[in-house]
Amino acid sequence: MKWDEMRESDNVEDERGNGSSSGSGSSSANLLGGLGAGGMAIAVIIGLIFKVDPAQILSFLTSTKTAPAPQALVKTPIKDRDSAFVKSVLGDTEDTWAKIFKQQLKTNYQPPKLVLFDGSVNSACGSAQTSAGPFYCPADSKVYLDMGFFKYLEATAGDDADFARAYAIAHEVGHHIQNLRGTSGKVRQLKSGSSKTQANELSVRIELQADCLAGVWGHFASQRQLIGDRDIAKALDTATQIGDDYLQKQSRGGHVIPESFTHGTSQQRVTWFKRGLEAGNIDQCDTFAAQQL
Repeated sequence: MKWDEMRESDNVEDERGNGSSSGSGSSSANLLGGLGAGGMAIAVIIGLIFKVDPAQILSFLTSTKTAPAPQALVKTPIKDRDSAFVKSVLGDTEDTWAKIFKQQLKTNYQPPKLVLFDGSVNSACGSAQTSAGPFYCPADSKVYLDMGFFKYLEATAGDDADFARAYAIAHEVGHHIQNLRGTSGKVRQLKSGSSKTQANELSVRIELQADCLAGVWGHFASQRQLIGDRDIAKALDTATQIGDDYLQKQSRGGHVIPESFTHGTSQQRVTWFKRGLEAGNIDQCDTFAAQQL
């Protein structure tokens, strides 16, 4: 992946070393006290794709401390490979979506801010730890990303982790696009009057759409030869191994509960990511109009 040829974004806020304390309030990202689906997914991805023991990764995620570091030990982060990578990928999503919004939607794109943090962070959606995995908060239009875990990926998987990390960023930017278009707000309203099973199905559709939107970005990155066949193959492997059915088999001893799915099966995630990747058209990502996911 030629991320060093991408333009760096100015919309990154580096909160590493600030020692955020736990916030209050409810949140879709409020996963304190347990390992979130995002964290579990990342653990399985790295364990199976990059041949690292998932138990070791889960231990790393759940042992992350939330207490602020002593001020004497806090060092303001300077530009490093991780932050340069994130800024470059985010910058490329900005350039890509600006063109897509203008050409396909006839409007201007408003990019999100991306917050880098270590350990824990407060957002307008509440508080979260490393175990939550990357997340998007529609209340402040920001993507939140724990860089401590990104550094761990680099140490264990090296450059092979790059597109898996880029995929995670592009997926969260996909949620931002849903917010801009009013999709996420409509889904929240529908969920409020739905049963648990119906709400989960809506969650699956919005997550699959974010996968497809990540694929749309990948389409244009591939056209400009910034990602290659090996990167795409790894992205498809990643999509396969973060399906709800796959994750439940890993965590429940092979037992799967389809009505509890919130992100889609492995096959669905591959299908929708690949659909965006091949089409490069936002209109091909309408998971809510699809009868068959």
